[in-house]
Amino acid sequence: MERQVIAEVSVVPIGTGNASVSKYVADCLKVLEKAADLSYRLTAMGTIIQGSWERVMQIVREMHEVPFNSGALRVVTTIKIDDRRDKSLTIDGKVEAVKKLVPTVKV
Repeated sequence: MERQVIAEVSVVPIGTGNASVSKYVADCLKVLEKAADLSYRLTAMGTIIQGSWERVMQIVREMHEVPFNSGALRVVTTIKIDDRRDKSLTIDGKVEAVKKLVPTVKV
């Protein structure tokens, strides 16, 4: 299996005249849903994506363009990447590792 990375991505349009960004988030998720080769999880503060380095970076680039395509003139995209090379890495595996230590944790 190809090595997987996990990235947390937040795409925020600036200067849209509206404090809400849910429409932009939904449009970004539509792009991500078309990527059947990636796993993802929406959270309150960003989206977590799992896949190969190249594919994750490609989809992040596509998501970054979404607000521009809807008229935004400025977009700030924040990316955090977990690239572990000593063993396999998955979204669920990271959560389960913490749940073993804190069984009462809410996810």
